[in-house]
Amino acid sequence: MLGGTGWLGRSIVEDLLKAGTEVTCLARGESGETPEGAHLVRADRLTPGAYDHVPGEWDEVIELSYQPNLVEPALDALAERARHWTLVSTVSVYAENDQPDADESASLVQPRDMAEYADAKVAAERSSAARLGSRLLIARPGLIVGAGDPSDRFGYWPARFSRSGPALVPTTGQRFVQAIDVSDLAAWIGQAGRAEYTGTVNAVGETISLADFFRRAASVAGYSGELVALDDDVLLSHDVRYWAGPRSLPLWLPVRDAAFAQRSARAFHESGGTTRPLEQTLESVLRDERSRGIARQRRSGLSASEEEAVLLSVR
Repeated sequence: MLGGTGWLGRSIVEDLLKAGTEVTCLARGESGETPEGAHLVRADRLTPGAYDHVPGEWDEVIELSYQPNLVEPALDALAERARHWTLVSTVSVYAENDQPDADESASLVQPRDMAEYADAKVAAERSSAARLGSRLLIARPGLIVGAGDPSDRFGYWPARFSRSGPALVPTTGQRFVQAIDVSDLAAWIGQAGRAEYTGTVNAVGETISLADFFRRAASVAGYSGELVALDDDVLLSHDVRYWAGPRSLPLWLPVRDAAFAQRSARAFHESGGTTRPLEQTLESVLRDERSRGIARQRRSGLSASEEEAVLLSVR
């Protein structure tokens, strides 16, 4: 496991350990501790000789990185010694988000700027495929959610609906949510590796309407207040931003990009992938949000005062 101490990496390692797999994590160990039972090899992958600490043959290598200065040296050191390799990529690699139910054959962005996340992921896919051929699985997750999510995107909504007062939301027409629980993604990655599954797979969950998502998130949180839906131009004029980050309404996307949350999950299910009910994920995320503090400073979303200011200005 190249990494294994961050949120997704740790979830994958935990699932591998439950299946009885012997796991070695090559990481600096700065994002957290490895799960009990995993062997941590502390090394900075940017330094010469980092891979000298993991000699021998490997049944599986799992790569989460996308930066060329991490991906390429790992391939140089381990590609010839790995029976199977899983590269965790992203659905952000697709050039267009205008076709609902588009599958893995859709066109990709051209990797011109390695400082761009999508471009670097495409470059990582291509270099990995060139080195590994038929031993490679490329997993393209969509929105990964669950307890402990450091992005604070998905958790914003059950947290917001656990507070009282009118809730600011975007208009929901022609908008969707497609999320996969981090535990379901981790379980599939482990299972696919053990089965030596190869090819490219959109590792995505069920697509639901944004309106249905709000309804279900509000129900889990026990919220019965008013949803104040504003059009895009009004929200943007108040410096409310799309998708994620400060002053955002998380999961809100321009209608032109609605198909970003409507990717085909056919290959995922055919390769053994399963997903839990959305309510189960919402419940675990809400417990986590409450334990971390509903009013804490967040990486994504509007603060209570920011939301109140927008609502006051439009009423």
